[in-house]
Amino acid sequence: MEKKFGIKEVVAMGIGTALFVVLTNVQIPLVIAPNTYLQPRMAIMAFFAAVFGPIVGGVIGFFGHALGDAIFYGSVWWSWVFPEAVVGIAVGLFAKKFAVKEGGFNTTKNIIFFNVTQVVSNAVAWIVVAPVLDILVYSEPANKVFAQGAFAFLGNVVIIGILGTILLSVYSRISGKSSDLKMED
Repeated sequence: MEKKFGIKEVVAMGIGTALFVVLTNVQIPLVIAPNTYLQPRMAIMAFFAAVFGPIVGGVIGFFGHALGDAIFYGSVWWSWVFPEAVVGIAVGLFAKKFAVKEGGFNTTKNIIFFNVTQVVSNAVAWIVVAPVLDILVYSEPANKVFAQGAFAFLGNVVIIGILGTILLSVYSRISGKSSDLKMED
């Protein structure tokens, strides 16, 4: 199996990371959990991961979150940076199976597979990785961080499930049509 990593992926990492950072302040508070929000940036990261693979998804999640925290909040909350990368990598690992570039994402099977993948990766990232790192790195109380992690999980699942699926559907339709183009004599 040949893995290609070239200029398209590098450009995707740059654009995806920039969009992720810019969208850091676009958030809808989840009032039932402090410092937890619905964030469209997660759908952007999932989109790039599903199209370009795990390296692109991981880089966007890691650097996008770290830069967004540093720029907008003045410090980086590392225990939440790593889970973003986990989601990006996990979704990206299945990029070929989603068939987005080939125009095949819009089948019920691929949409369900994408959403099952993002739900499982978000569960691992936000119900396990983030709370455990919060406890180990910042000595946060377990009940607080597991509640925050659970609500971050739910918010990410909703935003990726809706916005991410829409973005991938539209892109797959356009990408599938453009791959049918033939050069004229």
